[in-house]
Amino acid sequence: MSVQTTTHLNFRGTARAALEHYRDVFGGQLQVFTYADAHRTGEGAVADEVVWGQVESPAGLRVMAFDVPPQRAYDAGRDAVFVSVRGDDADEITRYFEGLADGGVVREALAPSGFSPWYGMVTDRFGVTWVLDVAVAYEG
Repeated sequence: MSVQTTTHLNFRGTARAALEHYRDVFGGQLQVFTYADAHRTGEGAVADEVVWGQVESPAGLRVMAFDVPPQRAYDAGRDAVFVSVRGDDADEITRYFEGLADGGVVREALAPSGFSPWYGMVTDRFGVTWVLDVAVAYEG
């Protein structure tokens, strides 16, 4: 048996825009399935909002998202989740960081850190906080 984990982000009406932005930043394929596609608009959901969506990049990054329907309580919280993106190419990490920072807030500029030669933190325009770094091998 094989198991994978995928970051699944919840939004209120902006899931499609967020997924489109992530596709633009990371590349890859965007898939979107709306509440209308799922025949679930009778529950008060907005027909053209996302009941399931995903971006999968050629490099292997996958992120999923959906729009929480209006009848369900939703609170994005504060720093409840960080999405971590690790790679082995500083130029690629820099490109992702800059794309996510467009319209967002840089919380920690890309720079060397004690655990990585290149690390930064950014909250994108949709309120999602991303930590990006160049991975290094740990001995221990």
